[in-house]
Amino acid sequence: MNPLDFVLHFDKHLIEFVRAYGSWVYAILFTIIFAETGFVVTPFLPGDSLLFAAGALCATGELSLTAMLALLVFAAFAGNTVNYAVGRYIGPRVFRAESSHRLLNRQYLDRAHTFFEQYGGKAVILGRFVPIVRTFVPFVVGAAQMTAASFVLYNIVGAVSWVTVCLGAGWLFGNVPIIKNNFSLVTIGIVFVSLLPMLFEIIAHRQRRRSA
Repeated sequence: MNPLDFVLHFDKHLIEFVRAYGSWVYAILFTIIFAETGFVVTPFLPGDSLLFAAGALCATGELSLTAMLALLVFAAFAGNTVNYAVGRYIGPRVFRAESSHRLLNRQYLDRAHTFFEQYGGKAVILGRFVPIVRTFVPFVVGAAQMTAASFVLYNIVGAVSWVTVCLGAGWLFGNVPIIKNNFSLVTIGIVFVSLLPMLFEIIAHRQRRRSA
């Protein structure tokens, strides 16, 4: 199966999964969301589009909205937790004080630690809504040694917000004829909208720097 076709027409493939595997589709969706957020090597997996398509199927009764919400929130939370733990474990080894690479320097790691302790909540929460970025944020936060208590709080808020918004959008609008018949364009739109929170934050950050 063509990877691009899989992503752009995931709604159709998801229906095929439901009909072919029945209740096992819950495990499949859990695995995809967990892997997309939990491993830095799998940022290409569908995230927003998968949640949107799942929400649309929940609206038709093919899937349980309550079960999907609970399961995928847990998958998103658990995935980020694993990613954070790996970053926290590997980070001190990667950013060695004696490293000759200017990006792998203890001073930069310490600065990153300070930054994430002050602003990390926004990075963890907003990063959820940005494709690719959400896969790397927890690893970097872990490498920067953000405290576990802070990360868990922001991780919960981010996981609940992301899954609820995307799943809810699919439940509300996924079966509207014009959206259902043009899902490939909707997928592109979802990616664009997902980038807006981070774009607004970048603009706001630059304005604060100019006014400082």
